Amino acid sequence: MASETIYSFSAKDIKGQEVSMDDYRGKVLLIVNTASKCGFTPQFEGLQSLHDELGERGFEVLGFPCNQFMNQDPGNDDAISQFCSLNYGVSFPMFAKIEVNGDGTHPLFRFLKREAKGLMGSEKVKWNFTKFLVNREGQVVRRYAPTAKPADIRADIEKLL
Repeated sequence: MASETIYSFSAKDIKGQEVSMDDYRGKVLLIVNTASKCGFTPQFEGLQSLHDELGERGFEVLGFPCNQFMNQDPGNDDAISQFCSLNYGVSFPMFAKIEVNGDGTHPLFRFLKREAKGLMGSEKVKWNFTKFLVNREGQVVRRYAPTAKPADIRADIEKLL
């Protein structure tokens, strides 16, 4: 039996439309839980750069706003969308706000956390801008801490492209 991939999941985009992860089949993905009012928020700029520079080679950033860490993304999806677009020129896909920990954890993040555990085997997402790298086959390759800058992940992304 083939191992489970992200392609069995779907999520609502920031406009409320259901999007199947299967739409990204064959692409290398960096899936990130984001926040608009976090010390790491400027990483949107680096994520957008990766998206711009590597997109034509089959790379995509997927942003998932989350308000579970000190209420750092309190706005509604529309406000989050406007903030990302106006302040960081974000053009990569952004999804509706989700939970990444606890009983309400979105099924996609439950899968990501199980496939790529954090420090000392923990599954819990520690903070905003935790990043999950997914290969072209839909398998989770690695988890990166919020402190990992997008530029520092570039070499790992390029290996998968």
